Amino acid sequence: MQYELSEDNQRIRDIVRRVASEKVAPRAGEIDAKAEYPHDMFDLLKDLGLFTLPFDEKYGGMNSILSACIAIEEFGRVCYNTAYLLVVQWVPFGAILAGGSEDQKDRYLPGLADGSLRGAFSTTESQSGSDVGGITTRAVKVDGGYQITGNKIWCTNSSVADFVVVAARLDGMTGKRAINFFIVHKDSKGFSIGAPENKMGARGIPSCPLFFDNVFVDEDALLGKPGEGFGIVMEAFNISRPIIGARGVGLSQGALDHALAFVRERRAFGEQVVDFQGVRWMLADMHVQIEAARNLVYKAAASADTGLTGKALAMEAAVAKCHASDTAMRVATDAVQLFGAAGISADYPINRYFRDAKVLQIVEGTQQIQRNIISRYLVDGV
Repeated sequence: MQYELSEDNQRIRDIVRRVASEKVAPRAGEIDAKAEYPHDMFDLLKDLGLFTLPFDEKYGGMNSILSACIAIEEFGRVCYNTAYLLVVQWVPFGAILAGGSEDQKDRYLPGLADGSLRGAFSTTESQSGSDVGGITTRAVKVDGGYQITGNKIWCTNSSVADFVVVAARLDGMTGKRAINFFIVHKDSKGFSIGAPENKMGARGIPSCPLFFDNVFVDEDALLGKPGEGFGIVMEAFNISRPIIGARGVGLSQGALDHALAFVRERRAFGEQVVDFQGVRWMLADMHVQIEAARNLVYKAAASADTGLTGKALAMEAAVAKCHASDTAMRVATDAVQLFGAAGISADYPINRYFRDAKVLQIVEGTQQIQRNIISRYLVDGV
């Protein structure tokens, strides 16, 4: 699969890069340090009309996963949290677009598109992070709807969201068909949200536990028909997974930017640090890894845009996410090393990149899960 950035792709890149430099970068350190939700950055993204970027023109988007990856990369280059604001809006949007009824789409997607609604998505439980099939939260069919009971953890954006798309096991079904998704509004009786976790990275977007005490939802809260939602939503996530890899590319590039600027200004043993061959080789290796990650992510995104689905897309997306996230960790680690003692100080931004990079190796499917996907296709062909 070959790709080439179109004029629209380049225009998005140029606009977002300028906004990221002028508006986002000056706020990035404070957002991380205070671990406060950046309402001003949300409003900025809202004003730019970026919340529908990967989706159909019907909702004001460009119908381009590649453009979405470029935007994430450019924001992530200066601020992980601002880039994350797009992702946490896109995930529930994509789930409802893929599995929702026309009524659900009409009810929720315009608000998600213009920023008047905020959503969240929740699958993770204390014993079932990557193991979606191990979900124990239950949904029982009752008159007029469903009753949900159970607990969730690490639900990002939930404390500011108007609703959460929740994965629950539907009574009377087995296997993956038992896992279905329900739209739960924040004011639903019996539904409560715990205090935000004090996280190492991704600190600006809150992640909270959720508690469901016999929460009643109407029948039209279910995404898709009973037993069908899981497959539909998971395929939608395969299509959007390159976006997760783009966060790694942006973070890596930002870490290299900071490292380059730092070593150019430092002197040791009577020379500029940037003139040491060992340092130059480190910088070269960082660049090589970033270029490889960027090309893998763009290739997977272009494949999604041309209609590739199923196993082939899942493989490309897993490779891109895995390599880009590992690259983010390697590049951030080397950047900290180039900063020396300053790299472990919270007074320097590279500290933030290092912490955020570790998050990328865990969220949205751990690196081990990506390797499971890749090896399964290689060895078993399934």
